Amino acid sequence: MDRRHFFHGSAAAAAAGLAGCAATGSTAGGSRMPFTLAGASVPVVGSDMVFPVRRIYCIGRNYRAHAIEMGSNPDREPPFFFQKPTDAIQNVVPGVVADHPYPSLTKNYHYEVELVAAIGRGGRNIPVASALDHVWGYTLGLDMTRRDLQRAMGDQKKPWEIGKSFDHSAVIGPMHRVEQTGHFREGSIWLKVNGQTKQNANLNQMIWSVAEQISNLSQANELFPGDIIYSGTPENVGPVVKGDVIEIHIDKLPNLSVRIV
Repeated sequence: MDRRHFFHGSAAAAAAGLAGCAATGSTAGGSRMPFTLAGASVPVVGSDMVFPVRRIYCIGRNYRAHAIEMGSNPDREPPFFFQKPTDAIQNVVPGVVADHPYPSLTKNYHYEVELVAAIGRGGRNIPVASALDHVWGYTLGLDMTRRDLQRAMGDQKKPWEIGKSFDHSAVIGPMHRVEQTGHFREGSIWLKVNGQTKQNANLNQMIWSVAEQISNLSQANELFPGDIIYSGTPENVGPVVKGDVIEIHIDKLPNLSVRIV
């Protein structure tokens, strides 16, 4: 299948892939595979569709105060991105407090609330002025982080995927089409732990807007339908422990809640 048309033809396949049967399969060319892999997807609000996820991109240090608390200079740094595996997704239903497992290896597990943009039309070298035309929808999510492992790898000048790219680290809500919400240029974004506000900012405080993020990413990698972008977190990230309940909010989207177990 032409990857440019991936989104249009793969929603049903992604839904079927979620069953994840361990049987053999075959490719379009007839070659057999020893097993099938479950496809990652996000439910679409008001529809029986699911949004199939191709890649998860995340921008780092995209709110000034957060960049400062992480020890960088937001006035001089260009945007930088990292990726999570698609099977890191944990779908959370609004109105339900979902169990979220405390991961292995860490003693400093951090929350980061973020707006998530979903790409429905790909491209290379996308101009900022037309970048939002490539957005299919939005939701909100948590970029969960094993902060001690991330910092340890950074101190050693080593890649810090182990701190960011692990099971259940991409908590996400159901996808809202642009037609349902419009684009998000401003609006309240906050996170509470056990009812106490920890993060509280406005989306207009992003250093790099969603449009600028899309444009920058498309210079490094061709974007395709199914790519999603975690667009950065405000200041006051911090740790959670087992038993804590996290609630997150972005104006025009339903709140999400998870309990650390």
